Order: sequence, then structure tokens, then C-alpha cells
Amino acid sequence: MELLLVSVAVTLLIVCGAAPPNFVVLFADDLGFGDLGCYGHPSSLTPNLDRLATGGLRFTDFYCSSPVCSPSRASLLTGRYQTRSGIYPGVLYPGSIGGLPLNETTIAEVLKPRGYATAAVGKWHLGVGANGKFLPTNQGFDQFLGIPYSHDMGPCHNLTCFPPDVKCSGYCDVGTVLVPLMRNDTVIQQPADFLTLEQKYSDFATTFITTAAKKQQPFFLYYPSHHTHYPQYAGVKAAGRSLRGPFGDALLDFDQTVGDILATLERTGVIHNTLVFFTSDNGPELMRMTHGGNAGLLKCGKGTTYDGGMRMPAVAFWPGVIKPGVTHELASTLDLLPTIMKLAGAKLPQVQLDGVDMANILFHNTMSERETMMFYPTTPPQQYGLFAVRWGKYKAHYYTSGSSHSDMSPDPDCSVLAALKSHDPPLVFDLEADPSENFPLTLDDMPDLLVLVEKIKRVKEGFEATMEFGESQILKGTDVELEPCCNPRCTPKPTCCHC
Repeated sequence: MELLLVSVAVTLLIVCGAAPPNFVVLFADDLGFGDLGCYGHPSSLTPNLDRLATGGLRFTDFYCSSPVCSPSRASLLTGRYQTRSGIYPGVLYPGSIGGLPLNETTIAEVLKPRGYATAAVGKWHLGVGANGKFLPTNQGFDQFLGIPYSHDMGPCHNLTCFPPDVKCSGYCDVGTVLVPLMRNDTVIQQPADFLTLEQKYSDFATTFITTAAKKQQPFFLYYPSHHTHYPQYAGVKAAGRSLRGPFGDALLDFDQTVGDILATLERTGVIHNTLVFFTSDNGPELMRMTHGGNAGLLKCGKGTTYDGGMRMPAVAFWPGVIKPGVTHELASTLDLLPTIMKLAGAKLPQVQLDGVDMANILFHNTMSERETMMFYPTTPPQQYGLFAVRWGKYKAHYYTSGSSHSDMSPDPDCSVLAALKSHDPPLVFDLEADPSENFPLTLDDMPDLLVLVEKIKRVKEGFEATMEFGESQILKGTDVELEPCCNPRCTPKPTCCHC
């Protein structure tokens, strides 16, 4: 009854024109299912994320749409599988010619006409393009502060010239421009100062919330963090404070910004009218060993279509509206757009959406509208189609392969040497009984297994009949002239891009 009343109250607020809710999306990078204390890690120091989990609804069966960065981010913002928008295969690079197509509709682009202030802070990784055409300010965001791609996509010294008391570890790309920090479409620092980066992000986010609250304007804050992507870094307030070394320090650095955001929501009096949603873009990069995160009891990690690559920690937090607890219902990053649109009283984009409204889970504590989850690899071959399908508690693998991202796992199925393998009939796992995907079901386990396989096959074929692969933005290639440079006409590039 209590949850029913909450749902009715939220609906009445929308219908009656009362203050629409605010939205804060916290998106970690390469953070695994087993990396947080609230998901079982014994030494992570994340008091603010743990507060979200304690006071919010924690998901056990929440999925991203891809086991690598760019396609996962595209799906969260559009509610569509990355194959539709063309963000495949792999990820975008500093000089990529393509990016998230401008005809795709993002969460920000739907909210902005509803009077929302919109801002993105952190790692974009959906393209820069000629004259910054793919940056957030051209995708519905009023403001952007951040790095337009992964922070390892630049020369190593960005992360290794810190004082000895600041922990930082890792190697980065060479032959590209120094990693830039951008404000809207302008490079304001190159190389970015990682010692102070998280504080800049925190100041930007808290100022944005405070300004919107003073104006009594609804807002959408999208914070895709660099943490805990390799190589790790941490500011002076987090360095050396965790028990997990550089990875734990980076995680704490992220957690402190989450804490600053929560404190600002409280101080401005809008926390009871704000949905905060936290999750991660893909699984841990196991090839980095202790610097790469942990998938807990899930199989493999980043780059694979096993659950370790795509099953994420996730929490929905809305004090007084979402009842604290744990849900085992199936949900995905794809579902954020339709859920936010419903709560904001906005119309859905007139395109083929793959997300569903999560209201049943968040407010009714009943069954999810999502019955399936589709698994594409990092390089989705159209001739093969889906690699795996989850239907209810069952997951069927039609193809499996390892990945270099998960290469150091002791499980040989995760290794880059685990070549593409077809399974006919598919390998079927009961994820409730076997979340580690160790023991495929047999006829001895389940006499009607063949009936189940046929049902999942029909679901798979029905979905694939709706899939139209968009033109690959990544296969358009790269152009060094498109790499962000604070002195665009300087020579010789890339070394002259320094300011």
C-alpha cells in the first residue's frame, strides 16, 4: 500500500504540473560487479556509494548493453542498442571521424525542451569530430566539463609526473595529443592535471545543482566518471587512503565526488525530489590484474559477453520515494531513458527503443517489464547476430570468445586465446543457480531443456528481425587533425598541443 501511494503521488506531481523531478546519473568506468563493499568486496572504501545502496534500491540483475566503453554510453543516453546507432565495433578514439550520430535522441535532448537544465561532467567518449560536432553541447547538454575520451588515450606523462606522495600507476598511448580538459567545446587545459581533476568535477557538479536549485529549475546531471578505468589516479584527498592500492584510491576519489553531490542535493533542499541512479559502463579489465577491478562471482570481465563483462552494480536512490531494499528483477542501462521520460512527463522519441520503463521495479516492487537481455560482442558481426540471450533466469550462449581485456583471468574461457566458438545447441545456464556460468544445463538437469532452447530461439529471432544495423561510426576511421588541440594551427603536432 505504501509503495502504491508513492507511485500515485509521483504520477500526480507530473499530471498536476508540480515541480518535476531532477535526475542525477552516476556512471563509473570499468567497475566490476564485485568491486563495491555493498556487493561483497572486503576492502573497498566507498562510504557514499554504500550510503546509496543502504538507502536505495540495489539491483542484482542489472546489465549494460556492451562490454566496452563507447557503445555502452551510447545505449544509456539513447535507450537503444549500440548496433542501431552505429557505435561499433569497439570504441571511438581522439581523432575519430565519427561519433554518436546527431539524429540519435539523448536523454538530455528530450528533457531540455521540458525546461530542464542539463550538464555532463567527466568522460564523454562518444566522439569529438570536426569542429566538435559530436561533443555533449551538440547532444542536448547545456554545459560540459571533462575529457572527450578515455584518459589513457594520450602520452604516459599525464599520469606519471605526480609527486611521490600521490599514488598513480599505469601506461598510456603515445603518438597522440596530450589528454585535454574541455569546457563545452573549448580546450582549457592540455595536458589535464589529474591531481586536481576530480575536485574540478565536484565543483562543477555542485555549482550546477546549486544554480538550478536557486532558479527552481529541474535539472539533469550526467556524471560519467573516469574512475576506475586503468591507469588509476587519485587526488590528494584520496591518494593512499584505501586498502586496495591505486585502484582503491581511484574508487575512493570517485566516491568523494558522489558524496559532494549528495551533500549539495541535501543543502539545496532538492534531494527528496531527485532520482539518483548509479551504475557502471562495463565489467572490470582483468588483464590489469589488481589494477583492473573485480567481477566477483561472475565469469570473465570486460570485452566478453559473459556476465562478468556486462552485469553491473546498480542502485536507484530517491529518499522518501524509492523504498530501500534489493531487487532481483532484470533491468538495464537501456531502461534509463524511458524511465526518466515517464517521470518527467516527456514523450518518448519516435524511434525503435530497446529500453523499458522501470517504474514497476522502482515504485511498485513488482515484476520488471524487461523479460530479456541481448548480448552483442565488442565487434558485432551481422552474419552471426547475437552472441547470447538472457530470458528470465536463463542465459543461452550461441557464440563465446575470450578477450584481451580479460586476458589475465585464471579462467581459460576469458583469455584472448579462447577463440570464437559456435554452440549449436546453445550453452544454457540457470543464472539463479549458477551465476558464474560454470555448468551448462543438460537433459539430466532439465528434461524439457530442448523446449526451453526453442523458446529462447524464437525470442532471439524475433528481436533480430527488428534490428537494423546503423552505419558504423568507428569504421569511418580517424584523422589526426581532429584530435583536440588547444593550439589547432600549431606545429609539429602532437607535441605542440600544450597549454
